[in-house]
Amino acid sequence: MKALTELLENKGKGAVTVPASASVAAAIRTMYESRVGSVLIPSASGTPVGILTERDVMRLCAEGKTDFEHMPLKDYMTTNIIMGKPEHRVHEVLLLMTEKRFRHMPVVKDGQILGLISMGDLVKAKLEETAQEAQALREYITS
Repeated sequence: MKALTELLENKGKGAVTVPASASVAAAIRTMYESRVGSVLIPSASGTPVGILTERDVMRLCAEGKTDFEHMPLKDYMTTNIIMGKPEHRVHEVLLLMTEKRFRHMPVVKDGQILGLISMGDLVKAKLEETAQEAQALREYITS
């Protein structure tokens, strides 16, 4: 079973970030331009202190809060972030994200952002693993 560090090596390290001083509109534009579903908000030292996701934006719209240009990101970002470690296994994180109902997890080592793993990344890794296992079983049966 793969560790998150292997996923980041294949996907690419790093994450799209936006400063806490930005507006919600700036964060949304950054997500759109970067073609991602979330942005991390790091502290001055680089540790993630918040995240804004597509789901957060949808919630804001449902609540009638749509003046995004005048909404400080620091007031609307999600701050109770569950963070992954490079050595966490795909199946562990997949279970955790499913149980806690979130789709984006920063991977952090020594307080620094290594990357961001999405539910899609985990599902893709699990599907690849299942395909490899099936191929190995086919080869075993035919040998």
